[in-house]
Amino acid sequence: MSSGGANSSNGSPRLAGPTTTRRRVADMMDAERSSNFSDVSDEEDNSNGNNGDHHHHYHHPVIRYWLLRSRMFFFAPETWLLKIGDAYSWFVTAVQSMRSGRHMGRRIFGGLLLLVFFSVFVKFSLMSGHVDLNGRREHGLFIVQTIKEDWAFAQKIVAEREASDAVKPLPVLEKFPIPEIWMKPNCDNYQKCISRPRNRIRTGTKTNGYLLVHANGGLNQMRTGICDMVAVAKIMNATLVLPSLDHESFWTDPSDFKDIFDWKHFIEVLNDDIEIVTSLPPQYAAIKPLHKAPVSWSKASYYRGEMVPLLKRHKVIKFTHTDSRLANNGLASSIQRLRCRANYEALRYTKEIEELGKILLNRLKKNNERYIALHLRYEKDMLAFTGCSHNLTAEEAEELRIMRYSVKHWKEKEIDSKEKRLQGGCPMSPREAALFLKAMGYPSTTTIYIVAGEIYGRNSMAAFRSEYPNVFTHTTLATEEELEPFKRYQNRLAALDYILALESDVFVYTYDGNMAKAVQGHRRFEGFRKTINPDRQNFVKLIDLFDEGAIPWEMFSEEVKNLHANRVGAPYLRESGESPRLEENFFANPFPGCVCNLSQERTSSLKSYQMSRRRVVLSR
Repeated sequence: MSSGGANSSNGSPRLAGPTTTRRRVADMMDAERSSNFSDVSDEEDNSNGNNGDHHHHYHHPVIRYWLLRSRMFFFAPETWLLKIGDAYSWFVTAVQSMRSGRHMGRRIFGGLLLLVFFSVFVKFSLMSGHVDLNGRREHGLFIVQTIKEDWAFAQKIVAEREASDAVKPLPVLEKFPIPEIWMKPNCDNYQKCISRPRNRIRTGTKTNGYLLVHANGGLNQMRTGICDMVAVAKIMNATLVLPSLDHESFWTDPSDFKDIFDWKHFIEVLNDDIEIVTSLPPQYAAIKPLHKAPVSWSKASYYRGEMVPLLKRHKVIKFTHTDSRLANNGLASSIQRLRCRANYEALRYTKEIEELGKILLNRLKKNNERYIALHLRYEKDMLAFTGCSHNLTAEEAEELRIMRYSVKHWKEKEIDSKEKRLQGGCPMSPREAALFLKAMGYPSTTTIYIVAGEIYGRNSMAAFRSEYPNVFTHTTLATEEELEPFKRYQNRLAALDYILALESDVFVYTYDGNMAKAVQGHRRFEGFRKTINPDRQNFVKLIDLFDEGAIPWEMFSEEVKNLHANRVGAPYLRESGESPRLEENFFANPFPGCVCNLSQERTSSLKSYQMSRRRVVLSR
């Protein structure tokens, strides 16, 4: 008692009234420490039976302790402080008890349990509480916020800001119009229509035989020829063997079908149309096929009437030529659509060609730049074939003449180059092509991709580059390593050119070759992308007047623009001509056949509906 009482009297701050004495923090902490031990001693004495008014002496130091603690540990949650305080009191009591020496083992065991309890408590408090040291004060109290509460509060603010922003009108971003020189023609009422009719899906009908085809010519001539043979196989109910390609044309490319096209994709896409196999079955492999060259521009009746009986008899027929062996017009709509499915969906280039094509396309389109793909057919074989030598030297013209006479299947030998040019029968020279683009309004900074092989003539490209320095070919656009697998294969290089011509912002072709026909038709099918077809005959007259000084540049440019206002690839119907040889090629303009005019479709549907209603009324 005496000990407890002395401690109480020394540490008790009980006063008669408020004091104004200021004390240092260190002094307050010392006093706090002495009062704490005093309180513990008093509590122990009370447990021994001394239950006088000492409990009344215990409250005031605790109040002062909690006030000090709230200042020093303002960042901790209140529940933590209470539990830590209780644990501390228990610990001090245990220490004091151990001094007495009674029940020492029990007390040590209790102390260990206390440490375990305290460790587990701290661990789970940190895991579940996610205490953040940030907080806020409400009505003078410090409120600790958890991370979850902060996230919810932030989300609430974001939602409120978004709601307030939704009320405010958004700023209108200025949209720069596309310059007219890059705009494609209006084609809002047109769309692709090549779906397979349900009644034309291939069934298990027995085949009439196997059809071998040898695609002849360059890449694009072989491409369209293969599509025709797919349609012919459908007409004849024949099984098509994967086509073989021409290895003996001017470029003597050894590539075969699987080297250029994705043959598995080709078979898969056309599986519901015709049966395609990679080779003849063993029972027919030893049979010598009947060789035939189909008549050019033939209709379905020719193949059904003349070729089917031969196929049934011989079981295997080989067509030695595929170029232009099917009519442009006068075929069933299902056959025309099949030709387009073969061309625009089934014939996909190999993965290696497609991937390099995408890489080169990204380089041309860097920073969203636009580019022109110029099909400049000023190549040696084309100039020799047409007999055109404008802007070339006498030695170069003679070299072309010799080449023309050396190729036996080129029937026309003696050609007047000047007359041929004035008739519009010659490809544009590089200088003429540069002046054409400049007159059409394309600035000198325009990126130009040349879709062609090697341009003939020692100084032919100098005049073009003086007007348009940003000129690229697959040779200059790709690295040596990228181009190495393609160098020996002109048809694979032509496939790269096809991809870049198809995806260009503007396609300009300077001669009506097979590639020009194939690419412009594909661009029409893909939404009538801008494709300029120069009027060579009238353009030659204008450029000669300009060179002679008869008209100034301004007049020349205006006349060129007016002349080509309606030659930019806008939709128009392909019409039958006096003869198949003179009419427009189906693959150059697949409308009608694979492109539909929605407004006309609606009109015809409405008329059909009205006619059917009228018949119903009359029948009543």
